[in-house]
Amino acid sequence: MTTTPGLRERKKAKTRAAIQRHALRLFHEQGYAATTVDQIAEAAEISPSTFFRYFPTKEDVVLLDGYDPMFVEAMLAQPAEMGPVAAVRAAIREVVERVSAEEWEAERGRQELVRMVPELRTRLLQQYVDAIDLLTRAIAERAGLPANDLAVRAMAGAVIGVSLAAMPHALAGPHELADYDRIDEALALLEAGLPLPSRMA
Repeated sequence: MTTTPGLRERKKAKTRAAIQRHALRLFHEQGYAATTVDQIAEAAEISPSTFFRYFPTKEDVVLLDGYDPMFVEAMLAQPAEMGPVAAVRAAIREVVERVSAEEWEAERGRQELVRMVPELRTRLLQQYVDAIDLLTRAIAERAGLPANDLAVRAMAGAVIGVSLAAMPHALAGPHELADYDRIDEALALLEAGLPLPSRMA
């Protein structure tokens, strides 16, 4: 029986998630610096070489955001006539609603670890650039435009920038579920052309 690409990808995603789960547990139990790749591999019942096939570095096992693929899938599934910002808002709502309380607690722990470890915190800034790249590709695919189109990338940058602006504590602490309501409100303003409120008398 031939394994379909879809099944292979699901198996890889399951293995990747298991490695990350064991790694995060060890980081919280004994500290990030004190935990080695060999220890993570042993806990996940894989070889160190298998670890590096999934994660180029120990940093990457923390920085992997497992919700990105879910977001892209949800965004691409939105109706074609829906504008890019509206599609982003709908996709965020769908993903957040699918996250269980247990999964959210684990995600908060991952985010907290990123902010506690200096080298991970530095890499966090690169993640925002990566998020623009990810969103650029999704917007381009929905619009039938090349990913290097300046308007597409500018739209992706605007969405990420507005989302960050809605969370002034984004680099200081883990996100809360309530933050996504504020992000949605900010994206609604972007969708409306970012109108400023009338000047107070």
